[in-house]
Amino acid sequence: MLEGVPDSSIATAKTRTRKPKLDRVLADAVEQAREAAEESGDGIGEHLSVEAETDRVVTHYFECTLPGYRGWRWAVVLTRAPRARAATVSESALLPGPDALRSPAWVPWADRLQGGEVGTGEVLPTEEDDDRLMPAYQLSDDDAVEDIAYELGLGRERVMNREGRAETAQRWYDGDRGPTAPIAEAAPAPARCGTCGFFLPLAGSMRQAFGACGNLYSSEDARVVSADHGCGAHSQISEFVDTTPQGVDKSEIVYDDEGSELL
Repeated sequence: MLEGVPDSSIATAKTRTRKPKLDRVLADAVEQAREAAEESGDGIGEHLSVEAETDRVVTHYFECTLPGYRGWRWAVVLTRAPRARAATVSESALLPGPDALRSPAWVPWADRLQGGEVGTGEVLPTEEDDDRLMPAYQLSDDDAVEDIAYELGLGRERVMNREGRAETAQRWYDGDRGPTAPIAEAAPAPARCGTCGFFLPLAGSMRQAFGACGNLYSSEDARVVSADHGCGAHSQISEFVDTTPQGVDKSEIVYDDEGSELL
């Protein structure tokens, strides 16, 4: 490139980014812009500003005084032909300003839905491309169930893939049925679900870490729990703590009814 000769691409970029000059004829046509705004709607307040869009095109902004439209502005676009001295209204609209009161951005229902929100009588369709599922006719990638026909998907159109199972296992483990739940931490250390007679292991690879509680008297009955979860209703709890009357802590006597009273 020759010295002193500007590169054509740089010159073009400077031309494109040049700030447009405010056209004085259009900038002074405030009343014409106000009349156009009043024809479009109500609540036209004071004139706020005028901005140049391009050469011979400006936008006049007026305050909107309508209830519920705080920070909104009436915008009127004016233009004129080259060498013409009269302004022409191009368009007008009610637009939100930088501090306008606006509704929150719309979020698709699939993104708003949270775990456990599908209630009684409600339905939730599963997307065809749900990344937790895979076609059931494919060979399962779970080695523990490849020899079991049902676990291969026979009779079901789709089954959970490895990613779906891993996500589910982590969610269960970190939840209220995992080892860090208050009820598990309060139970004797050896009283873990995996050694309990009421523990019903799940099928497939999940059986190594999860099962269903079948103890009627446990608060975890009929729920999926981790093998290292625990509670005080363990089938062998008597081996871990002294459950005899002598081993039960007694509270202080509030009222002594062993004595007799003569009337």
